[in-house]
Amino acid sequence: MNAFTDRLRAALIICGVLTTAAGAGIRLMKIQIVNKNVYTESKPYVYTEEQTIHATRGEIEDINGVPIVENKLGFNVIIQKASFPEDNEKANRVLLDISNFLTGEGYDYFDSLPVSKTAPFEYTDSDESVLSYLKSSLGVNVYATAENCMDKFCVDYEISDEYSPEEKRIIAGLRYEMKLRDFSLSNLFTLCEDIDIDTVSKIKEKSLHLPGIEILEDAIRTNPVVDVIPHEIGTVGPIYAEEYEELKNRGYFLNDYVGKSGIEKGMESVLRGKNGIREITVSNYSVTSSEVTEPAIPGNTVRLTVDVNFQRDIQSLLENFISYLNVEAKREAEEEGLEEGEELRNITSGAIVVLDAKDNDVLALATAPTYTLDDYIENYSEVLSREGTPLINRATDGLYRPGSAFKTITATAGLNEGLVTPDSSFFCEKYYYFHEHVVECTGYHRNIAASEAIEVSCNVYFYELSRLLGIDKIVKYANLYGLGTTLGLESGDSEGYIACPETSDMLGVEWYSGGLLQAAIGQEETRITPLQMAVAASTIANRGVRYQPHLVDSIYDYKGNKTDDVSPVVAETLPVNYDYLYPTIINGMIGASHNTPDGEFSLNHLGYDVAIKTGTPQTTSSNRTSTTVIGFAPADDPVIAFSAIIEDGKNAKYLVRKIIDCYNKHYSNTIS
Repeated sequence: MNAFTDRLRAALIICGVLTTAAGAGIRLMKIQIVNKNVYTESKPYVYTEEQTIHATRGEIEDINGVPIVENKLGFNVIIQKASFPEDNEKANRVLLDISNFLTGEGYDYFDSLPVSKTAPFEYTDSDESVLSYLKSSLGVNVYATAENCMDKFCVDYEISDEYSPEEKRIIAGLRYEMKLRDFSLSNLFTLCEDIDIDTVSKIKEKSLHLPGIEILEDAIRTNPVVDVIPHEIGTVGPIYAEEYEELKNRGYFLNDYVGKSGIEKGMESVLRGKNGIREITVSNYSVTSSEVTEPAIPGNTVRLTVDVNFQRDIQSLLENFISYLNVEAKREAEEEGLEEGEELRNITSGAIVVLDAKDNDVLALATAPTYTLDDYIENYSEVLSREGTPLINRATDGLYRPGSAFKTITATAGLNEGLVTPDSSFFCEKYYYFHEHVVECTGYHRNIAASEAIEVSCNVYFYELSRLLGIDKIVKYANLYGLGTTLGLESGDSEGYIACPETSDMLGVEWYSGGLLQAAIGQEETRITPLQMAVAASTIANRGVRYQPHLVDSIYDYKGNKTDDVSPVVAETLPVNYDYLYPTIINGMIGASHNTPDGEFSLNHLGYDVAIKTGTPQTTSSNRTSTTVIGFAPADDPVIAFSAIIEDGKNAKYLVRKIIDCYNKHYSNTIS
C-alpha cells in the first residue's frame, strides 16, 4: 500500500512538473512568436546619425557695398528620411501627391531625369556621361532605351500599374533625384525652394497625409541686381553626379550646392563657408533628439571692383551706340539706294572693357547682346534662342581679329629689338610686294616713321617691319602683352591665339608666307578678346608693366570685417631696351586721337591728350569688317584704359569720348 502510494505521489509530481513545463513552454512560445512585436517594442531600437548643416553662402557686392547677390530667409520643401515611409507604395503616393500639389501652386520641383515627361519615353539629353550614370545607377545595360529605364524604375520602386505613364514618370523622376542627392537620414532632400507663406500653411495642413514632407527655413540665394555683369556673376546649382568624384575629395556632399560659373565658381572657396553637423538620435524610426555639435560658419562676402551705376551706363552706351549705327546705316542705305536683293545689315553685337589704368581693376565689362540673371535662371531656353548668342560674354570670351590696333604690338617689337628707331622710315607708295604676294595700304604715305605710321595706320610700314622681325618675335611680344593667353580673371576668360605656323596647324589651315604681313597688322588667324586688348592698352600706359586684371577688390567675413584686400599683381614686365620705345608709340596714339570729328565724339580741346589706336579687322567674310579701338586717358598720366569692338560696325573711336564722360560722371578722381 505504501509502495503504491509512493508511486502515485511520484506520478502526480511528474504530471505537475510536466504541466508546469508545458505551461511555461506555451507562455514562452506566446512571448517569442505570438506577441513578439509587443515584447521587442518594449526595448527601443536606438541609433544616432550625423546630419549636415549647410553653411550660408557668402554674398557678392559692388565696390560701394551695393548687394548684387545676397541671401534672404525663405522656406524650402524638404523630404526627411526619418519620417518618410519605408514602404515603396506609400512613399510613391506621397511623392506623387506633393509634386502634383506644388505644380498646382505654380512651383517647379527638382527633377533632372533625362527622360521625356510623357510616353512614349525618350532620352532628353545626348550627353553620354549623363545617360551612362542613369543606366549604371539602375543596373541596366548600355543599350537600354528610355522605356527600359522606366520599366526598371517601376520594378525597383514598386511603382504600380494603376498609375498613368505620366504619373509613373513623375515618381521615377523624384526617385532618381533622391538617389542623385544621396537621400538618407544624414542628407535631407530639397524638393522645392523658396515657397511663399501661403503654400507653407497649405503643406502643413496636409502633413498627416504627407509623411516625411517638411518645411525648412533656410537662406535663399537672391539677385537684387540682375542686370550688372550677369556673365561674370554666374550661378550656383546642385552638384551633378559627374562632378561629385572630384568634389567629394574637397568635403562636398551630393546634396550640396556649388558655383557653376563666373564669380560664383571662381571664388567658390571664399563664398562657400564651412558646413556644420547636427547629431540626430532615432528611436524606433522616429527622431527623439537633435543637437548641433558643430555650428555652420557662413561664407565670406566678395566685394567687386565695379560700380553698378557706372557698369549700367557703359552697358547702355554700348547698346545705344549699336542702335545709332543701325539708324545711320539705314539712313545711308536710303540715300544711296540698296542694290537689288541686298539686305540691310543689322548690327547686334559688341563689347566695351574699361580698366583702372593704375592696376587693371575692372571698372566695366559690357557685352551685347546680353541678358539678366533672372532671365537666365528662369528662362534659360528662351535666352538661348535669342538673336546674337547673348550667352557669349564678348568682353572676356569673344575672340576677334584686332586689326590695326595690333600695330602697337608690332611697333613695340621693332623698336625694342633695335630694328628701327623713332626716325627710321620706310617708303610707302600704296602697294607692297612680298614674294608672290601684292598687298596694299590705305594711302600713299611716302617716307614714314613709327609715330606717324601708328597715327595714320600705314600698312606698308608694318609690312616692312614684319619682314625684319619674323613671326616668332611678333608672337613673343604679343604674348608679353597678354595677347593669346589666359589673363587670370576670377570669373574666367578665354585664351585666344596669335597668327603663326603653330596656330595654323592647330586650326588645320595652311600657313603661307604672306601670313607674316597679315599677322603684323592684326589680321590672319589672330583671335584675341576685348579684355586682352584693354590690358594691352594699359600695358602701354604703364610703359611695359602688365598687371593682371581683377574683378575682386576685397573680402569680408560674415560679421562685416574686412579680411583681405586684393593687391595688384604684376603679371609681366616687358624689358625696355630703349628709352624712346613708349614715347614713340604713345605719340602716334595721341596723333590718332586727333582724327575725330568736332562735336560729341571729339577728343580734341579736352585740355589733355588721349591716346588711342583704331582697327578695322576683317570678319570671316572678306567683304565685311568690324571696328576696334584701344587706348587710355589722359595720355601723360593715365587714369583709365579701355577697348571696344563693334561687330560689322564702324567708328568704334566715337565711343571713347562717351566712355570718358561716363567715367567723369561717376568717379571723383575725374579725368582732367
